[in-house]
Amino acid sequence: AEKHAGVSCVTVSMDDIQFEEAARYKPADNTFKTSMEVGIKVTVQDVLTNVEKIVSVAYATYMAKPVGSEEVEFKPVQPLSSEDFVEHVLAVERKRIRLSYAQVFQELMQESNKEGDFYTCEEKDAVSTEHTYVQSTELVLPPHANHHGNTFGGQIMAWMQTVASISASRLCRSHPILKSVNMFKFWGPSFVGDRLVFNAIVNNTFHNSVEVGVRVEAYNCEEWIKDQPRHINSAFLTFNAVDDKGELLAFPRIKP
Repeated sequence: AEKHAGVSCVTVSMDDIQFEEAARYKPADNTFKTSMEVGIKVTVQDVLTNVEKIVSVAYATYMAKPVGSEEVEFKPVQPLSSEDFVEHVLAVERKRIRLSYAQVFQELMQESNKEGDFYTCEEKDAVSTEHTYVQSTELVLPPHANHHGNTFGGQIMAWMQTVASISASRLCRSHPILKSVNMFKFWGPSFVGDRLVFNAIVNNTFHNSVEVGVRVEAYNCEEWIKDQPRHINSAFLTFNAVDDKGELLAFPRIKP
């Protein structure tokens, strides 16, 4: 991102992070007025057979750090092939969907907050989500930050995965396997010295998979004393679990 922009950049969001062993993907970039999308592909290669497998793909959105009070505008990119052009067009659609998330959630919250509107689960064996709530606190140290002093987005994601995995594990007798991360958005930065508080809870189960919501709040020393958190990140992580034979385990129904 910085090579294209020519200035310092920070991560804004991560979309459509999928963990697969077989996927078709051609990385391509697209720029918008003040943000850009970067396609990422992670592969693993067997040194004995030279067989290469795609294990993860994702799309990261970056913005340039402002110079003074002015936002930095990016120069457009030119697709080099027909496949690049397809990804170039899809990037526009991904941005449209991403921007619509906030409006969709606002409408859902308005509906769910109506007086007397609540959900009940009458299933006999349903597990209360109270038992899946997990909270952890991390102190941001210099190795956790980039050259801007901001916490690495990947470090935050790793901490989020840990707390979400513990939450999901309370519904199964196996180690949960992360399958996807959705709507991973940075609402604000965190810095060296901040305390990051991670809150995770199971939102719902879907037979062989479970969704865990994670909210991250940051505090500097003054905010910590005054209990004034900054909401810096949220995401939804989907897990499944397998038994000793490699077969998918079923998750129990939950009671919010």
